[in-house]
Amino acid sequence: MAEKLPDSGLLDRTGAQPLYAQIARHLSDDIRNGRLPVGSSLPSEAALCKRFGVARSVVRQALAGMQSEGLIRREQGRAAVVAPQNELRRMVQRSTGLYEQFANAGTLLRTRILRLEPAMPPPEVAAFFGSEDTWVLERLRRADDLPIAFVRTWLPRARTAGLQASMLEDASLHRVLAEHYDIRPGRGRNRIRAVAADKALALRLETAKGSPLLMLEGQGMDLNGDPMEWFTTWHRPEQLVFDVEVGPASEHVQASPPGKSLEGAAAKEASGDNPLDELELLLGSALDVLQRVRHHG
Repeated sequence: MAEKLPDSGLLDRTGAQPLYAQIARHLSDDIRNGRLPVGSSLPSEAALCKRFGVARSVVRQALAGMQSEGLIRREQGRAAVVAPQNELRRMVQRSTGLYEQFANAGTLLRTRILRLEPAMPPPEVAAFFGSEDTWVLERLRRADDLPIAFVRTWLPRARTAGLQASMLEDASLHRVLAEHYDIRPGRGRNRIRAVAADKALALRLETAKGSPLLMLEGQGMDLNGDPMEWFTTWHRPEQLVFDVEVGPASEHVQASPPGKSLEGAAAKEASGDNPLDELELLLGSALDVLQRVRHHG
């Protein structure tokens, strides 16, 4: 009796969908779910043949389709490698939110509201607003049906009475605040950190626990200089690039050690150093943390 192949049951051999397309779907799901991260090698053709119980020609057809979609890269004599996906870009020094930045770039960003309710804020958030009367808003942002960011935002309830989740589905928070409450974003302070996904974040962002994430946290003021929002956004880094504008008249970019409070970074005034040097320090620090997380997470 022939040995039973471990995963041959993954394929529907009586359905209308070709076997190669089913194999490509399973492997693509592994990539999108983080089980096969960017830069990792796929199993060999022989291993895939054994896993799915098919001929090598079927596996090659599946890999060729994935290559044409840009999911993998293939070279003669080497195992296929997961390719970086199309990059999404976010300007760190813009007060406009993620939704508006992506919309301006022609990318549809879908928003699912996970939580909107009155909640007691952390002490630093209460100090920022000068009040403990706040909303906590949690959203999951998706692009091309892939989760790219989980956002937790604190808002002042006294200024946003009647705020409802239905107003924020697939919408820009800043636009809702402007249209319904005449609150418009002004200056603020954003900070980037590299962190490891805990169990809850991994579940929400459909990635593995311990995977590196880029965390953007910030305090936003309105045009009158009054506190408007306190937010933390955890991004999957595979498809997202943070851009920073620098120049003689640009805002300064500062590097601060891990654990330093956001208020502390905001309180430190620029001393005239070259902003490109400061940017290099910031990005170098983030890269170093990402590498440590990847090696030890």
